[in-house]
Amino acid sequence: MADKRSDEIKLGVFYWPGGHHVAGWRHPDGETDSAFNYQRCVELAKTAQRGKFDLFFLADLVGIRPENLDAQAGAARAVYFEPLTLLAALAAVTDRIGLVATATTTYNEPYHLARKFASLDLISGGRVGWNLVTSHNQAEAANFSANPHMAHADRYVRATEFAEVVKGLWDSWEDDAIEANKETGRYFDPAKMHFLNHNGPLFSVKGPLNVPRSPQGQPVIVQAGSSGPGRDLAAQTAEVIFTAAESLAEGQAFYADAKGRLAAHGRSPDDLVIMPGIFPVIGRTEAEAKEKYEYLQSLVQPSVGMFLLQHLLGRDLSAYPLDEPLPDLADHDGAKGRTEVILRMARKDNLTLRQLYLNVAVARGHNVVIGSPGQVADVMEAWFDGRAADGFNVLPPVFPTGLNEFVDLVVPELQRRGRFRTEYSGATLREHLGLRKPAFKAPDAR
Repeated sequence: MADKRSDEIKLGVFYWPGGHHVAGWRHPDGETDSAFNYQRCVELAKTAQRGKFDLFFLADLVGIRPENLDAQAGAARAVYFEPLTLLAALAAVTDRIGLVATATTTYNEPYHLARKFASLDLISGGRVGWNLVTSHNQAEAANFSANPHMAHADRYVRATEFAEVVKGLWDSWEDDAIEANKETGRYFDPAKMHFLNHNGPLFSVKGPLNVPRSPQGQPVIVQAGSSGPGRDLAAQTAEVIFTAAESLAEGQAFYADAKGRLAAHGRSPDDLVIMPGIFPVIGRTEAEAKEKYEYLQSLVQPSVGMFLLQHLLGRDLSAYPLDEPLPDLADHDGAKGRTEVILRMARKDNLTLRQLYLNVAVARGHNVVIGSPGQVADVMEAWFDGRAADGFNVLPPVFPTGLNEFVDLVVPELQRRGRFRTEYSGATLREHLGLRKPAFKAPDAR
C-alpha cells in the first residue's frame, strides 16, 4: 500500500455543455441550453465554488468539422460561449474559485493572448489560468486562412516560442512599478517597466504589455498535451497538466514521466500539479450507480458514438465492420496523445468498434468510476497516494446533477477523511494549488 500523502487532493471541474457523456444532454436531468445560457453557467460555477473546488475549467475549439453533420447533430457539442468572454463574466459573480480557459497557440498572436489573460487575472483578483493548446484539425485551420493545417511538429515549435513570448510579456512590469504618486506627479517608475524585445524564428514582439502584474504574478499555465512533444512543452512551461489515464498503472507511468522531465529545465516536482480526468457515476449504492450508467449508455446513438470516435482518432472508420476489432491504423497528424490512450484501450481488451465507441462515448479515455460516494473517494485516494495524481479534473456525466452529486456526496466524504479542504485558505489560484508566485524576471535575464 502506498504511503498516505500529507497534502490535500486538488479538484477542478471540467465544464462541457450538457455533460461529459455524449448522450448526457438527452438524460431527463440534462440541460439542453447551458451552452448558450449564461445563468446556467453561473449556477455551475457557484456550485463548484460551494464545493471548494480549486478551479472551473473551460475547453474550446475554434471550428466545426464539415463532415458527418447528421451525426454531429446528435451531440450537444457544436455551439458554446467563447471561453475568455465567459471567464470575464464568471469572474464578476465568483470570488474564490480559480477560472481556467483554453486558448490555442496555433491561431492566436502572443500579444493579444497575453493581454487578455493578464486583464482577466486582474479582474478576478489573481484567479485565472491559461490552458495552452495547439489546434489539431483542419476545420480550425479553415477559419484562419490556413491551408493546409500546420503539421504536428510545427505546431509544437510554434507553441514553445509562443509561450516564451507570453511569459515574457507578463513580466513587462515589476510588482511595484505603478506608483500613482499625486505628490510627485509620477504615475509609474520607468525603470520598472521593461521592453521584451523578442526576436525569434517565428515572432518579433517588442512589448511592453500595457497591463500590470496581478496578485498572483502571472496566470497559471495549464497544458493538456500527452504526446511526446506535448510532454516536453509541459516540462518547460506548464504548472498544471490535465491528462487522461484509464488505469492506476497508466496514471502512475504518466505522473513519473512528466515529473521526471522537470529537472532538465531547472524545475522541481512541486512546480507541477498533475490532474487526470475522472468520470464519476455516483449512486447512493453501487447498484444504483450501475443502473445510472446503463441508462446513459442506452441513450448513445450509434452514429454519434462513431463520429466521436472518428473525431478523437482523427480518421474515417466507416469502411470497417462495427462488430470486429479495431484494425491497425496508419499514423496521422491530429491530437496524438488522446489517440494513443484510445488505441491502448482498444488493444488491451480487444474491443470491437462498437464496444470502443461506447467506451469513448462515456469519457473519451478518462478514468470511469461507477459506485457509491465512498467507492469514488476510495479510487481518488488510491490514485493520489499512489502518485498517479495530485488531484483530479472532474467530468460529470450530466450537468447539473452530476456536479451536484459530486459536491453533495463525494466532497463531504473526502473532507471527512481529511483529504480535501473544508474552506479556502488562499485567495488566488496559485494559493489553492500550492504553486509559488513566479518572481519577476526582467527581459535581459530571460
